Amino acid sequence: MTRTSFTKMEGLGNDYIYFDCLDGTLENPSAVAPRLSDRHFGIGGDGIVLILPSDKADFRMRMFNADGSEAEMCGNAIRCVGKFLYERGRTQASEIAVETGSGILDLQLRVQENEVTGVRVDMGEPILEGSKIPTASKEDRVIGHSLEVDGKTFEVTCVSMGNPHCVIFVDEITDEHIQIWGPKIEVHPFFPRKVNVEFIQILSPTEIRMRVWERGTGETLACGTGACAVAVAANLNGKTEREVTVHLLGGDLEIEWAENNHVYMTGPGKFVFDGEVEI
Repeated sequence: MTRTSFTKMEGLGNDYIYFDCLDGTLENPSAVAPRLSDRHFGIGGDGIVLILPSDKADFRMRMFNADGSEAEMCGNAIRCVGKFLYERGRTQASEIAVETGSGILDLQLRVQENEVTGVRVDMGEPILEGSKIPTASKEDRVIGHSLEVDGKTFEVTCVSMGNPHCVIFVDEITDEHIQIWGPKIEVHPFFPRKVNVEFIQILSPTEIRMRVWERGTGETLACGTGACAVAVAANLNGKTEREVTVHLLGGDLEIEWAENNHVYMTGPGKFVFDGEVEI
């Protein structure tokens, strides 16, 4: 084993362990992620993130969930990547492009006195076609689809923001929704690559409350791609405007589904601590 430096960061409580791999590499990250993410015997986190060189963009991000599975993207994590790169001297640019598993995303860093106070991310266009999300549906859009789970029927709207999301509208979000139904919906056969599950409550045409059961991780305090998917789903169902504030357990995100069909997410990222670990 060798000692490797890491940085713990969080975006609205969605916390990951970040490794600067611009000058080196991290072997077997899918095996490293579960050990380090363990909150009792490891560092603790929702997974690990590798910051890498890219031959397609300015930088590349790879992320692995707490169970070791590789995820395409994480909105909270990519904001932290932007903050890390700027404040740790890896870039002097306030606009950078980052390659992810769901494509290249553009970041605008809001900088005040050499500190990144917020990051606006162009999350790209939502994917609405059933087979491309992916779901078992062949329809162009999966809106208000009846999904039966262990004898209970949910009306779901599905959206991909580079990773799949299942959005369910409820009058009030309960622990039962998240802890009982979230994990069952995640692995439902309707979702061939599993799915992130968002239960949401509409507060007004510009405000949404959300809790999320994340694929491969469980409930987290925030999910950036999930907040984007929720904003799209709510607008598609005629419940909100195209620009909304999404209230998550860890804080708020500003989401805009712009007229150019791109979804923009704005929110913070924070350092927690640095350290070294044997890998």
